[in-house]
Amino acid sequence: MSATKIPQVLLKSSSNQCKMPVIALGTAADSNSSSGETTKAAVIESIKLGYRHFDTASYYGSEEALGEAIAEALQLGLIESRDELFITSKLWVTDNFPHLVLPALQKSLQTLKLEYLDLYLVHWPISVKPGNWELPYAEELITTFDLKGVWTAMEKCQRLGLTKSIGVSNFTCKKLENLLSFATIPPSVNQVEMNPTWQQKKLREYCQAKGIIITAFSPLGAKGASWGTNEVMDSQVLKEIAEAHGVTLAQVCLRWLNEQGVTIAVKSYNKERLKQNLEIFDWSLTRDDHEKINQIKQIRINNGPVVFIADIWDE
Repeated sequence: MSATKIPQVLLKSSSNQCKMPVIALGTAADSNSSSGETTKAAVIESIKLGYRHFDTASYYGSEEALGEAIAEALQLGLIESRDELFITSKLWVTDNFPHLVLPALQKSLQTLKLEYLDLYLVHWPISVKPGNWELPYAEELITTFDLKGVWTAMEKCQRLGLTKSIGVSNFTCKKLENLLSFATIPPSVNQVEMNPTWQQKKLREYCQAKGIIITAFSPLGAKGASWGTNEVMDSQVLKEIAEAHGVTLAQVCLRWLNEQGVTIAVKSYNKERLKQNLEIFDWSLTRDDHEKINQIKQIRINNGPVVFIADIWDE
């Protein structure tokens, strides 16, 4: 079985001209339903198939399993060195304070048993009082988010070589504009929910103009997750396009994202689907397909880790 060669994009603000594979395997578990062993097995299988980019976060609880899978892949000779992989992790909202950024990253590296990350992201543009609170967080736990202080600490992490690049997640155009007004290292990536039912046109145009790469999470609408939707996978429009091309509906979604110039974090631990998710580079959607997808009704599904806070989504 030959491994698929996945295209890469250059992260402009990274140290040493870091390149990121356009498809990542996401390791977010819904309410810890996936065990560490399941995650580890899926990562090893995906490395065999050609995946080289793995997306985790301190909040996901999958850093340890991912680290073990990387160690095993090296041991088995599936990769020759850790440098062949691109590892993304994220700073959780309860660590979203200037003095906690570096310790949080060091803790993630320790859990992953790695010396550096390729990309470290601010997970959400809010700060929650430190502690092990139940999700969704109550409004009284939300506290002032010092974006400038946090970003200065993120830049320090990159300068120290603990991460090759830094970025954000779930940031709107307005929040990115604020960040770019003082950043000395601009964010390389903004990871956001994006799929045919939440197309993020304005944000895409803004990020493209600023040289920020978008990574789409929930590219298939997170069907089956507690906060997910069936809107994407049940779409009649997407079903018809898939039939016309002789591909799966999921492949249509991933190909559409690829043709928008964004990168993708896709979550599947099923061997056949892992393989299918990489089979999107040797065919194209038609102009007619794109026009039909553009007409799909838009609905955002992930409202974040808090009960309600309009400020996250203020444009």
